[in-house]
Amino acid sequence: MKAIAFYLPQFHPIPENDRWWGPGFTEWTNVAKGRPLFEGHYQPHIPADLGFYDLRLGETRIAQAKMAAQYGVEGFCYYHYWFNGQLLLEKPAEAMVAEGQPDFPFCYCWANETWSRRWDGQEHEILITQDFARYDPSAHFEYLSSSFRDRRYIRISGKPLFLVYRIDQFPDICSTVKAWREAAAALGLPGIYLCAVRSHMHSLSDIETIALGFDAIVGFEPHSRVLLRQKTWACIRYLLPRSFNYLLRRLGLGRYFHERPVLHVFDYSKLVRTAMRAGKSAVRFFPCVIPSWDNSARRRSGATVIQNDDPVLFEAWLRNCAERVKDNPKDEQLVFINAWNEWAEGCHLEPDLRHGNRFLEAVARVFGTPHASQDLQDYADRREHHG
Repeated sequence: MKAIAFYLPQFHPIPENDRWWGPGFTEWTNVAKGRPLFEGHYQPHIPADLGFYDLRLGETRIAQAKMAAQYGVEGFCYYHYWFNGQLLLEKPAEAMVAEGQPDFPFCYCWANETWSRRWDGQEHEILITQDFARYDPSAHFEYLSSSFRDRRYIRISGKPLFLVYRIDQFPDICSTVKAWREAAAALGLPGIYLCAVRSHMHSLSDIETIALGFDAIVGFEPHSRVLLRQKTWACIRYLLPRSFNYLLRRLGLGRYFHERPVLHVFDYSKLVRTAMRAGKSAVRFFPCVIPSWDNSARRRSGATVIQNDDPVLFEAWLRNCAERVKDNPKDEQLVFINAWNEWAEGCHLEPDLRHGNRFLEAVARVFGTPHASQDLQDYADRREHHG
C-alpha cells in the first residue's frame, strides 16, 4: 500500500512569473502575505525543518524525499505544466530525472488548466492558455519518455502512472485517450495507466469517467461534493460582497476598484465525516486526503478555509482511505495526499512552526507502522457530536 503526495514545484523563480508577478516571485511570496482574518485563524504558515527552500537545489529535493520516506510517504506526484511544447516550472523534475537523485518514486499529474491571475482556473486575466486544438499527444509523450522509462517512475502492472487534472477541457477526450495509448506504444512502453482526477470541475459520474477510456480515478480534496452540506450558510453570509465582486468582473472595473473580501470557512471534522461515510466507488478509485486547506494567502476574495489543528482527525480519514483500497491488487493500493508542499493553500505535510511533524507522524502510523489500537473513526464522530 502506498501513500503518494501531490508535489508543487513553484518554489523557484522563472522568467514567466517574473513578468506576471514581479522579479523573484515564488510561492513563498504568497505564503508571506498570509494574515489571520478571524479569531483563531492560523496564518501565516511558516516552514520549520526545511525552511524557505529553493527547488533548484538538489540538496533540498533530497532532504524532502528523505523526510517523506522516513514517515511513510512512498512517492511524489509532481504537477506537470505543458502548453503545447512550452513548459513551466519544469526544472525541479527535469533535474531530478537527469541527476538520478533523489532515489525516490515519482509520477506526474498534468495540471492542464489555463493560467490566470485568479489562481482558480477561471478564464479571467489569462496569463497562458491551454490550446487543445493544437495539442499533440505524441510530442507530449516524447518529452515525458525519459521520465516514463526512469526506474523510479511509479508503475501499475508495468505501465507508467499518468494523471490528468481537468479531463473536461478536451473537446474529444476519448480520441485523446486513444492517442495517448498509441503514443505510449510507439515509445516501446507496455502501456500507460491513465487516471482522471476528480477535480472541483469534474461533473461526470465515476462509471461515465471510466467509460471514456481511463483506467482509474484519483480523488482530489477538498471537493465541492464533500463541502456541499456546509455551503449554504457560507453563500448567504457573503451574498452582498459576492454580488459586488461579480459586477466588478462583469463590467471590467477590477483595475479601478478592489474586490470585497469573501471568506468561506468550513468545519474540517464535518468534511472528514462526510468523506468517510461516502459509498465505495463501483470503479477503480484512489481516494485523497488533505491535512487542512486555506488559500487565503493567495486570494483576497473568495478564499476557502478548512482549518485543522488535530492530526488525529487527519489520521482517521487516512485510515479510512487505506481500508477502501486494501482489497485492490498490490500495485493499485494507492492513497493520495493533497499535498506535500502546497504552502500558500495551507495544505502541506512538510513541518511548520505550529504543528511540527505531527501530520507526518499520522501518515507514519497508517502507512509506516502497525495500526494503533484506538478506534479513530469513533474518535472523529465523537468530536463532531460534541462540536
